[in-house]
Amino acid sequence: MQITASTDSYNINSVCCNGKLTWYYIEKATEREAQYLADNFHFHTLALDDVLSRNQRPKIDDYESYLFIVLHFPVFDKTNRVTTPSELDIFIGENFVVTSHKGDLKPLSKLFNECLIDENVRQKYMGRSASFLFYQLLDRLVNYCFPILDRIEDNVDKIEDLIFSRAVPETVREISMIRRDLISFRRIIHPQISVVEELEKEKYPFFKEDQDVYFGDIADHIRKIWDGLEDCKEVVDGLADTSNWLTSHRIQEVMRVLTIVMAMMAPATLIASIYGMNVHLPGGNGAGDFLTFIVVIGFMMVTAGAMLWYFHRKNWI
Repeated sequence: MQITASTDSYNINSVCCNGKLTWYYIEKATEREAQYLADNFHFHTLALDDVLSRNQRPKIDDYESYLFIVLHFPVFDKTNRVTTPSELDIFIGENFVVTSHKGDLKPLSKLFNECLIDENVRQKYMGRSASFLFYQLLDRLVNYCFPILDRIEDNVDKIEDLIFSRAVPETVREISMIRRDLISFRRIIHPQISVVEELEKEKYPFFKEDQDVYFGDIADHIRKIWDGLEDCKEVVDGLADTSNWLTSHRIQEVMRVLTIVMAMMAPATLIASIYGMNVHLPGGNGAGDFLTFIVVIGFMMVTAGAMLWYFHRKNWI
């Protein structure tokens, strides 16, 4: 039998399967929802404070008749182009699962709605035990990480083409954006590994499923995501080094060309400076001024050409 409820004046929805297991679903918990949980489940005050704070590290608190678990999952912010953490707080006991998050974990809300309206889905995910439902929640949320990882890998591949084809400022900006996104994702995933491994190894009396099998599967997925992030980090670091080398090389090329130009202009500048002096010089102030001018300009050009030939012979240009 299906039993669904939405408590008046509380932002709490619930769905029950066969009268044995109830899933309480909370979005954007406030003091009112925390008080409801305290009155009806007698959860520890510190755990309820953690639900309201939304700034907790991933952890597992083992109480006498329930577990309190804090996990973080990635959510991509399209506006700022960065992956941000979304906290999920879970209470799990013998015949209930309570989830609380700020409303941006789409796989979680989608699964709850499916259980709410579809009897077959409800039986599939909630017909066995609280631990099995908990496993299904984690499985969906962890699998949701893979498309985000794929997006980062695609961006890393595109950077390789940008490095050799685009202007330096644009390349540096793209690498910086990807590196920031990658660092944020790594900060989210790394603390989850120890929590999932603890679920895999520790034995809890109200977990009916084989923990090493089900949560071992989750742990494998988490490790796979972490390995993918490590690979991306190595590639991005290598691309950043390549970009820095190319930038340095381009600067050296510019400086080399400028140095050659300045060297070629140095004799002409010297001659022009000498004849610009306010003193009597050979060929000046006479009838042959124009001829002298032609000779001086010709000498400048010959000197510049000779230097250009010399630089070319030395393979400097």
